[in-house]
Amino acid sequence: MKRLTHIGSDGRAQMVDVSAKPLSQRRAIARGKIRLQQETLNLIARNQIAKGNVFATARVAGIQAAKQTAHLIPLCHTLALSQVTVDIVASKDGAEVKCTAQTVAQTGVEMEALVGVTVALLTIYDMCKAVDKDMIISDVQLFEKTKSAVATVGDRRSEKTPR
Repeated sequence: MKRLTHIGSDGRAQMVDVSAKPLSQRRAIARGKIRLQQETLNLIARNQIAKGNVFATARVAGIQAAKQTAHLIPLCHTLALSQVTVDIVASKDGAEVKCTAQTVAQTGVEMEALVGVTVALLTIYDMCKAVDKDMIISDVQLFEKTKSAVATVGDRRSEKTPR
């Protein structure tokens, strides 16, 4: 049976010790949706929402949020993210948001991707709440996560060409 890694033998919450784990290239993708009325989508497309460019603002908010994950989720490790992207695509009944987070670290970036997509969706909600009272945020989920080995300094081959 699997055990919860954030619960110590005494039952208390704890941060997981990852110090013995090797560095790995990590990537996580999270997705989510927001249902919007057609008129709201039209206002967004014409950049007529009073608070400004909705998707551009949500994109930046999602990136900023992913970088702040360890400040928001108590037991998350602080990670140096090498890249965060937030993609927002309008659909027939709303918008779909995808956040991709990448790093080289001893632990994964799932939480960063999930926080990024969630805050981007919340930003769309906040910016459109004056004109759309029927918005629904849904389907926030981890879509993909990958981990691959990182070559150590001793494993790297010289890039010099032989003479």
